[in-house]
Amino acid sequence: MQCYNCGCDLSEHSFCTNCGVDVSRYKLIISASNIYYNDGLEKANVRDLSGAILSLRQCLKLNSSHVDARNLLGLIYFEIGEPVMAINEWVLSKNVRSQKNVADDYLNRVQSSPSKLEELNSTVKKFNQALNYCCQDSLDLAVIQLKKVLSLNPKYVQAHLLLALLYIKQEDWERALKELDRVERVDTNNIMMKRYRAEVEQVLEAREPEENPSKKNGSKKKKEKAREEAFKYQSGNETIIQPYNINDNKGAHSVWNLIIGLVIGLAVAWFLILPARVQTARQESEKDVKAVSEQLDVKNATIKELESSVKQLESEKIKLENEIEAYVGSDGTLQTVDNLLQAAALYIESPEKTKEIATYLDAIDRGTMTENTSENFTKLYDLLMRDIGSTIGDTYYENGMENYQDGDYNGAIEQLTRAITYDENNVEAYYNLANAYKKLEMKSDAIAVYQQVIDKFPGTERANRAQSQINELNQ
Repeated sequence: MQCYNCGCDLSEHSFCTNCGVDVSRYKLIISASNIYYNDGLEKANVRDLSGAILSLRQCLKLNSSHVDARNLLGLIYFEIGEPVMAINEWVLSKNVRSQKNVADDYLNRVQSSPSKLEELNSTVKKFNQALNYCCQDSLDLAVIQLKKVLSLNPKYVQAHLLLALLYIKQEDWERALKELDRVERVDTNNIMMKRYRAEVEQVLEAREPEENPSKKNGSKKKKEKAREEAFKYQSGNETIIQPYNINDNKGAHSVWNLIIGLVIGLAVAWFLILPARVQTARQESEKDVKAVSEQLDVKNATIKELESSVKQLESEKIKLENEIEAYVGSDGTLQTVDNLLQAAALYIESPEKTKEIATYLDAIDRGTMTENTSENFTKLYDLLMRDIGSTIGDTYYENGMENYQDGDYNGAIEQLTRAITYDENNVEAYYNLANAYKKLEMKSDAIAVYQQVIDKFPGTERANRAQSQINELNQ
């Protein structure tokens, strides 16, 4: 025994030799707890499980850390068909002693078979359903449900007791007694079982004296009737005993009368009763057919309504999916915001990395930006374009001109298009972009870009040259 204050081993003294705290009452409590545990253990060995549960509960009231008592109480609960309460006790035992605890083995055995655990769980649910049936006064359904429970868990004491009580309610005393016998085999000293058994045995003992005289009187009457059906007569020195109806013609008349009565009864049934029955059956079948057709009409209407609802829901689903795609797709709003944030973060960290920043800005869909983004997003984008847009535009312009001079007009068109995206005031980028279209003989595209030069930069030398180029292309 250890001190509750410091945890040191206690001696025979009434105080702790380590910390000095008074442990006299503590020792009495622990001793009483051990006495209750030993009493519960002895009762469990003789299958007095109800008494063992009471003793072990009293033990745990005095010492809630008694691991052996909790483990034994869990085993008893499991034996009487209460797996939930058993697992609860074993879990509490593990919380008290996490290492070297036999409760680990019990829990592992239960949890290692999920099917068995699910089966035990279903028995509890079915038992609760049976209780609901009893509250609803559906006793037949409760009996059926309890039989299912006991087929899954034959040692479920509460289910046996409830089923016995239902049999007593139905005055089926023999079946009630069988259920009580099954309870007694699991828990020999169950109080409810003894109360029910006393009532059942009292009724059965009261019925036995009533049944025996009736059997005796019946046998006497049969013997007297047999004597009445026979008669005696003297033939010489012998006495002949024979039944009355051995040579009596009344028996033959009775048989003929019976046959005639049957024939008349069949004729009456054929001509009078049978047609009425047929008509009644026909009317009932017509009613049934009418009711079924009405139900079918209702179901068909319900099906059509549900089908229209399904179509409407499918269209709404497609619409929502499209909206979600617009937000989370590769070109959606969320991706656009992410690209802008990546560009802003990189610009703050390394402003000189214009090429990497341009990669994120190029991925921004300007159409999505103008339609679906917020005002703060637009402000951030404009700020980046004002600070670094012209630098990025110059880079793309230089790349485009290199491609143009190398004869790679497609590459020049791509780079110069990006250049004017970032710097709309770069007249050289517009003019050389139009020249690249002209080199590729893309007349309409070239004229369109030359016209932009004229519109954006009127009165300049490039505008005059652009007009000359347009006149030449039109000729």
